[in-house]
Amino acid sequence: MTRVPRGYIARRRRTKMRSFASNFRGAHLRLNRMITQQVRRAFVSSHRDRGRQKRDFRRLWITRINAATRIYKVFDSYSKLIHNLYKKELILNRKMLAQVAVSNPNNLYTISNKIKILN
Repeated sequence: MTRVPRGYIARRRRTKMRSFASNFRGAHLRLNRMITQQVRRAFVSSHRDRGRQKRDFRRLWITRINAATRIYKVFDSYSKLIHNLYKKELILNRKMLAQVAVSNPNNLYTISNKIKILN
């Protein structure tokens, strides 16, 4: 029986999956079924961890702001600082506040003074 050359669609699909697996090792790089499974698993992990990364960074920023407010005695706690910021309509997100708290605590004093002046 003679050999029948098949179409290119399946080969194109496998090549695409193989391009995603270019940094894998061992069988995860060489065997098509294993490549498909590992790439699918990697995509699931990356999708899940994008949300997790946002949560983790928000927790980090809150921890930094809380530590700075207690160390430099700006307010008693993080929650009071945030409450007063919202009450006085000073819109600063947690990422910016954490950067200010870590890099330049004097600016944290300035922000707290603005809150206290507006009382």
